Amino acid sequence: MVLNPPLLHTLLILLSLSTTITSSLPSQSLQDSPPYLWPLPAKFSSGDETLSVDPSLSLTVAGNGGGSPIVRAAFDRYMGMIFKHAYNRASSLLTRIRFLSMVEYDITSLKIIVHSDSEELQLGVDESYTLMVSKNNELSIVGAATIEANTVYGALRGLETFSQLCAFDYLTKSVQIYKAPWFIQDKPRFQYRGLLIDTSRHFLPVDVIKQIIESMSFAKLNVLHWHIVDEQSFPFETPTYPNLWKGAYSRWERYTVEDASEIVRFAKMRGINVMAELDVPGHAESWGTGYPDLWPSPSCREPLDVTKNFTFDVISGILADMRKIFPFEFFHLGGDEVNTDCWKNTTHVKEWLQGRNFTSKDAYKYFVLRAQQIAISKNWTPVNWEETFSSFGKDLDPRTVVQNWLVSDICQKAVAKGFRCIFSNQGYWYLDHLDVPWDQVYNTEPLNGIHDPSQQKLVIGGEVCMWGETADTSVVLQTIWPRAAAAAERMWSTREAVSKGNITLTALPRLHYFRCLLNNRGVPAAPVDNWYARRPPSGPGSCYAQ
Repeated sequence: MVLNPPLLHTLLILLSLSTTITSSLPSQSLQDSPPYLWPLPAKFSSGDETLSVDPSLSLTVAGNGGGSPIVRAAFDRYMGMIFKHAYNRASSLLTRIRFLSMVEYDITSLKIIVHSDSEELQLGVDESYTLMVSKNNELSIVGAATIEANTVYGALRGLETFSQLCAFDYLTKSVQIYKAPWFIQDKPRFQYRGLLIDTSRHFLPVDVIKQIIESMSFAKLNVLHWHIVDEQSFPFETPTYPNLWKGAYSRWERYTVEDASEIVRFAKMRGINVMAELDVPGHAESWGTGYPDLWPSPSCREPLDVTKNFTFDVISGILADMRKIFPFEFFHLGGDEVNTDCWKNTTHVKEWLQGRNFTSKDAYKYFVLRAQQIAISKNWTPVNWEETFSSFGKDLDPRTVVQNWLVSDICQKAVAKGFRCIFSNQGYWYLDHLDVPWDQVYNTEPLNGIHDPSQQKLVIGGEVCMWGETADTSVVLQTIWPRAAAAAERMWSTREAVSKGNITLTALPRLHYFRCLLNNRGVPAAPVDNWYARRPPSGPGSCYAQ
């Protein structure tokens, strides 16, 4: 990011006044006092002052994008979080005017500078930001908090960090910023930082999905991978083929087109893309409830019937409907765990295979490649689970993004062949594996075994997966958090920051603090130190120590 001259001047002043802290420094500098930041910024410096924040903190904006409604809405959201104890903040401005001579605050305004007026949200959007917080004195020209970013989405990330600097002091009943002045220059390590949710195994109401999205923004995750349908249920409205959602569990467990559009809108306001998934040709039994011709036979309900053009017409229709809802450039086509045995045992499919001299593996490849071309024709980049690469990688469209889940070295192999890869190793980043503790999630490195810088760039990021077989509304958030935060820092912060030192000293205290921050914001994150994820604490104790 290029800073404007006044901010560069301020940076020099701040650096001269404060002790620079790099992410690889010993943990003691992070443990002296709050606030703790999660995920750890790329570069930051701090001092030893405590500043008070005006409960009627004002917003000023600058730059081509400063006036974006995304910025204004985010400011209002974060003010509600920061000043949650100011129960009548709307009247605080009048109170401040009335008692101006009695109370003076160090930080009275937040300036947000956004250089670009584009609100397009796609892979690789610039999320970098600079945050400065200092007291107004003869050496400083800021006298407030300033966030500077190239895009509104960088400004959102800066607002999250600013909110984490703010702490409520119960003795003075005021919001304080400790260890000021602060200078933070930050950007993500990976451009894709995802969380998968599964609404086929258990339906998740729209408000719950919104809670998940909101919580993602606190950890700077930026892609919601929505595994919408699977063999168990088809809860999604598709106007072109309206009988498909007859495969829903019930008529009350469905998503309308308007529901999905609202989820996408809500996510965009928080800088989060939504990647939809239609898993084919396996994991699709529920499709046949509405259209039985999609089943090869009543006893062979998946994989979908590879022999019929109707099957691909339905896929094309679904994708055409979804393209009107999901603007993100990626679309996930699944392709995992395809058992083709019943294809070989279904008469008309067997004859079709023989007529084309196909093995069942050939038919699997034919299906995946044809589905890919449908997605590409609708201006989507296809994403597929790793089995497609392992089975016929040389035939995949070169634009394919391979998502790892099963074999630990798939990303190594995929990028060696020139494919992009998303890391989601099930041994550590599948959140439904409840026996995986936070430190194993944290220590899992997407680039292990990949040494060529050009190949490292092809690993676009990673994703933690909240599969829904054993998680519904009652437990989904406490299963996601706080372990997803461990992966979130791995994907945001520099590799050096998360790979050096004793993480029980450098990361664990901050993760405890972040878990409590989630709780304070209404997210029921489970105790960090649980030996089995999502369980309640084993006894009395502080949130900051469990």
